Amino acid sequence: MSRHGKSIPGRSLRVADQIQRDLSEIITFELKDPRVGMVTLTEVQLTPDYAHAKVFFTTLADSPEAIKATLEGLSRSAGFLRNQLGKRLHIHTLPHLTFVHDMSTVRGMAISSLIDQANASRAKDADET
Repeated sequence: MSRHGKSIPGRSLRVADQIQRDLSEIITFELKDPRVGMVTLTEVQLTPDYAHAKVFFTTLADSPEAIKATLEGLSRSAGFLRNQLGKRLHIHTLPHLTFVHDMSTVRGMAISSLIDQANASRAKDADET
């Protein structure tokens, strides 16, 4: 039985975390694209062969225009980011970067608002009886 069988998922997670940290630094300090403003990388998902990486991001400005511009800027800069990542990260295969806007925070805020409304409605009904 292979010794590496159990360590591969852990290694994949560590590599994804390192890619996230390095890309965050590169985007913050080295990327000059004006379309890319305040971006937070929330997650990196790697394929098992490290050939592709989905990079999830959020922005401070949540308008559809700002998100579209940021996504376009990141997508256009993917080659530069991959090149800079290759200088920092020494793995056999450098992944192709695909950027995806992370909607989980927006959805979380919407659900939280619905819960608050339901609790307020319940408290109002309890006060009336």
